[in-house]
Amino acid sequence: MADEQVTSSLNIMRRMPPKDIEDNLSGLLNLVPEHTDELLQRVDQPLQVATCPETQRAYLLCDYNRDGDSYRSPWSNKYDPPIEDGDGFVPSDALRPLEMQFNEVFDAYRNLYFEGGVSSVYLWDLPEGFAGCFLIKKDVAGQRFVRDGSWDSIHVMEVKETADKKRATYKLTTTVMLTMKVEKDAIGDSDLSGSLTRQEERTCDLNVENTHISNMGKLIEDLEISMRSNMDGIYIQKTREVVNGIRKMHPGGPQQGGAFIADLSGAILKHGANRKQDSE
Repeated sequence: MADEQVTSSLNIMRRMPPKDIEDNLSGLLNLVPEHTDELLQRVDQPLQVATCPETQRAYLLCDYNRDGDSYRSPWSNKYDPPIEDGDGFVPSDALRPLEMQFNEVFDAYRNLYFEGGVSSVYLWDLPEGFAGCFLIKKDVAGQRFVRDGSWDSIHVMEVKETADKKRATYKLTTTVMLTMKVEKDAIGDSDLSGSLTRQEERTCDLNVENTHISNMGKLIEDLEISMRSNMDGIYIQKTREVVNGIRKMHPGGPQQGGAFIADLSGAILKHGANRKQDSE
């Protein structure tokens, strides 16, 4: 029964628009409070931005840097607000330098591809290797057609090295949430939003040239570019196809075929003739 409730809850959330996911999830948790922890871990929510009190740099909040009601900054490695009974969950001393490098590299990647927004990377140790969460959030407002919108990408990757540390297997799960609110007098109002999740696995060499940063960065970049193209085809092009199917616009105003015009003229003449007979 518990598994069925969780499965049904996840199916409902997958069909809800990302812009309302927080409200919908809150309502769902009120119905099944006993599954709160599992649903919070398995349902991706729009990312929230906070500022590191020590470095004054922005970072993203998610379940992977949360300990209770506190969140860890990737820049200072400290929780805000501070945790009273300890340091909280942090990466090992061996993994922390890699996390710092990833944050700097991913920040450059974000600036190159998104020209703005906020990114964060969080790593944690596993019994056989390590895992990481790579986050990007970009908000837009006051654009030519888009009044406001957001892009949230969540990349979760598991890394397992071979015994000789010459190769590694990377398992990546990526979720992208897109929201666009269009509001213009010339084109009307519309709300376009959706989410897409994809998985990919790749085994790569580990050496001086092919480091974890290089291998993981290429995998994230390739999958994100592919998903951006898919979302363009699924949401943008499909919406355009539906609109064009409803009404086709031609240069110089509406133009109808000759047969259609002839049928329309005939129907008007017939109707006029009938109206004349009725009046006699």
